[in-house]
Amino acid sequence: MPYKVPKILSIVMTKNLVLLLISAITLSWGQVKNSAVTTDDYLNILRSNISGELAYETTAFVEQFWRVAGNEGFNKSIHKVATSLEAAGYVLEVNASNIDRFTYRIENRPMEHPTWEIVDAELSIVGINEPILSYASNRNMVYQNSTSTPKNGTTAELIFVKDLDELQKVSVRGKIIFTELNIIEIYKEGVLRKGALGIVSYDNPGYLQPEKHVNSIQFRSLPYDSKNTWGIALSYEAKEKVKSALEKGKVFAKVNISSKMYPSEELTVVANIKGSEIPEERIVFSAHIQEPGANDNASGVGAQLEIASMAAKLIKKGSIDAQRTMTFLWGDEIISTKRYLQENEKRAATIKWGLSLDMVGENTAITGGSFLIEKMPDPSAIWTRGKDKHTEWGGKLLTLEDMKPHYLNDYIIHTFMNQGKAAQWTVNTNPYEGGSDHTPFLDSHIPGLLLWHFTDQFYHTDSDRMDKVSQETLKNVSIAALASALTLVNGDSYTAMDIVEIVKDAATTRLAEEFLLSEKSVKAGKPAENEVDIIKAWEDWYLKAITSTRDLASPENTVILDKAILQAQAIIESQSKIFVSELTK
Repeated sequence: MPYKVPKILSIVMTKNLVLLLISAITLSWGQVKNSAVTTDDYLNILRSNISGELAYETTAFVEQFWRVAGNEGFNKSIHKVATSLEAAGYVLEVNASNIDRFTYRIENRPMEHPTWEIVDAELSIVGINEPILSYASNRNMVYQNSTSTPKNGTTAELIFVKDLDELQKVSVRGKIIFTELNIIEIYKEGVLRKGALGIVSYDNPGYLQPEKHVNSIQFRSLPYDSKNTWGIALSYEAKEKVKSALEKGKVFAKVNISSKMYPSEELTVVANIKGSEIPEERIVFSAHIQEPGANDNASGVGAQLEIASMAAKLIKKGSIDAQRTMTFLWGDEIISTKRYLQENEKRAATIKWGLSLDMVGENTAITGGSFLIEKMPDPSAIWTRGKDKHTEWGGKLLTLEDMKPHYLNDYIIHTFMNQGKAAQWTVNTNPYEGGSDHTPFLDSHIPGLLLWHFTDQFYHTDSDRMDKVSQETLKNVSIAALASALTLVNGDSYTAMDIVEIVKDAATTRLAEEFLLSEKSVKAGKPAENEVDIIKAWEDWYLKAITSTRDLASPENTVILDKAILQAQAIIESQSKIFVSELTK
């Protein structure tokens, strides 16, 4: 279901409680000036200009390659981005003058280990005429970092290994291991230590619906090791054929792999739109290129390119401006973003926001995954209940010390909800889980969010191709992400007051929803003090999130913003006090 923000007074409560809340919420709010250019203004401009076409075309180009940092497909994708940036008016930094606002560079660094790419592969069972897997139809069948077999392939007995304990009891030297586990430990023990020739595995999680998508294979990787041989990942159908053959007696398999491993450089594109008034402050977008899929993450590469290109086009036309700098990173997931944040302490100190685009183009009617905004750590990552739920990716249980109170959560959600309503596009959220380019921002104490889709029944599989990508979704994500970014980079005290109102409304709604859940828990016999802790945690989070809007304040207008902050906080504190009183009476 789409996320909807209900009116607080529409919630069924006792008559006296409703009267108390009406009194609290109608505290004097004061008349304040709206932003000169609002998020709605940016949304309207972008809806008339962004089509998603460049994002879709770029996604189609990138997804044709099995991309690993340093390999040919990765590097071609990097240069595709660079060529498109130049077409949009970006100038290579070494050729730029002081008046050039749109610049880019390609950073290159030696890689510690060789890069890898697959050329061809085939898996056969001796006695069965047709191969049970071939690279032409299952491009994820070979584990990353697998080496080539001899030219005519490798033929050996296939032996089933249930687990590590069983591996200690059987001889696998000169044989091929078959297992239905995550293979890394079995690979290290059975291949690298006990002399097996290689490993064949099946480990597709249930959310991929493997019995329905019988030919899908989720890609797998071997950690780089100079002693590596190879691994083959099976589809559900291929796994069933192997098991059927093993039930009849000894099985011999033939594996033929052609792959390349060679020294290379890691490339990253860094593009900038220099801020016209506060260039030292910036928002940073990040989209990783590596991984072999269309949605993951060719779609992020494409959407970010459309955002960067359209921003430059509209600034050149004078339709919009960017008073703070906008930076765009295309590179290796987490690694490129983390390095950008750590290599220059002075620059990192002035990065105000980060947005990660990862799996942002899905045709959800096919993939089954909803568009999601993964929130910065808030209490929903401690108490996940009500409308909040984790994805199948999952998240570890956080503590109050892990919280990251900031207005970015509710501001971005609010903007995307507006675009969702206008475009009849479903927008949902999930508690913090980590695992993409938003984590380096948060690790560096920079507000950062993830834009993505889940649960996707084709996630990380070789079925993640262009037929699962929607240009309409790419358009919606690009519009909402760029409108949000433009509002922030041009933000001032009046923008901050608009955001205070957004966050205040989100806070009162959240507290009301949490109260109803806590009231139900208390009636069911749970300790009231535990429920009070939840209400107080949300109160604290939102009080601090409201305060964080001061980072947008204009020096000459801090007084009016401070007044708005105090008024909003008073409403939140009053509401929390009422709810705590109700829970403990």
